[in-house]
Amino acid sequence: MMNRRGVVTLALGIAAIPNLLGRRAIADDGPASRMTAYVFSFKALSGPDIRLADFAGRPIMVVNTASLCGYTPQYAGLQALWREFADAGLMIVGVPSNDFASQEPGGKAEIDDTAHRQYGVTFPITAKTAVRGADAHPFYRWAAAERPKDVPAWNFHKYLLGRDGLIAEVFPSAVDPLDTRVKTAVGRALAAT
Repeated sequence: MMNRRGVVTLALGIAAIPNLLGRRAIADDGPASRMTAYVFSFKALSGPDIRLADFAGRPIMVVNTASLCGYTPQYAGLQALWREFADAGLMIVGVPSNDFASQEPGGKAEIDDTAHRQYGVTFPITAKTAVRGADAHPFYRWAAAERPKDVPAWNFHKYLLGRDGLIAEVFPSAVDPLDTRVKTAVGRALAAT
């Protein structure tokens, strides 16, 4: 049986462990660090996983896409946005999803045909991914917790992540990727330090 002094010593020792590991102590009064998008990865349509951490420090636009949607021509706008801002540091990640009216029913070959052959997309495309509901990808669950009023309601919903890995702006499906509001937000994200 441990006496009171032993309990206090043990508690102080446990509280010191995070400092020994380079992390903040439990009693630290500083702000808690927030989880960022950099902890998430997506299975790629082809090739290695798409790890958002590989783009840390760069603005990233994550867009849920679909091949049979009225907004599918936005692939062309996303590609144009990518061409305009990629050299400055913007990353775009397309996330094909069948969550809205089954508008991404095909597999890898059909997604590849739409994104790459029809629209000439050169930015990374993930494998088909759930973006809502119980099976939503962890990135989309995180984004919903961060911005509960700004969750995807349809295909081509756009999350713009700042250099800090947090959601900087959200653009619904109807906002074209080349809209002045999108370009202004991307410019602002690129200018941030």
